Amino acid sequence: MYEVEAFAVGEPGPLLAGLLGQVAATLVTTGPSGLTSTVLPLLYDAEAGPLGTLLGHVARGNPIVREHHDGPALVVATGAAGYVSPSWYPAKAEHGKVVPTWDYVTVDAGGPLVLHDDAAWLLDVVTRLTDRHEAGRPAPWAVTDAPEAYVAAMLRGIVGIELRLDRLVGKAKLSQNRSDADRAGVLAGLRAEGDPVAHLLATAVARPPA
Repeated sequence: MYEVEAFAVGEPGPLLAGLLGQVAATLVTTGPSGLTSTVLPLLYDAEAGPLGTLLGHVARGNPIVREHHDGPALVVATGAAGYVSPSWYPAKAEHGKVVPTWDYVTVDAGGPLVLHDDAAWLLDVVTRLTDRHEAGRPAPWAVTDAPEAYVAAMLRGIVGIELRLDRLVGKAKLSQNRSDADRAGVLAGLRAEGDPVAHLLATAVARPPA
């Protein structure tokens, strides 16, 4: 990730945990066929290791498993993001020296990839992922709602992944490098958009992660 001091996040762990509760991540690995990207939900265990550990699973047919990818891997989790029009800046009317940009919140997390083929390990991760995403629903589904034999069969079709992180970097590019007036213009512009994603980005611009 290209790091810029103005957009740096001092504590990326909580930001990563929050993003993974809302969005899928992209896992990038390498093997005999080259780079492979996989979109998947992940758990962040902040207590497992100095920078925490990421846990999840992929289909057994994924190249990660078929080619037994190992070595360094990268996870990218991106939250609110969107286009920022230069027409929103008061500076446009003042001197015209403005250009479009893109605001976003993202975290890079890296570490060695470990594969897990143990049913008990997989059941624990699948259960934790399910419980996290079902929490707060009127009638939350649980893994134990499905027949035990069916769950066992489904587990045979996946392989667990673990990244014990040795790199964790957060970036929140949210117009912090603009004047207060221009930032107010960005907020007004985003809030005027008829797009829920733009409204989420406006919330992030108003309260950037520390």
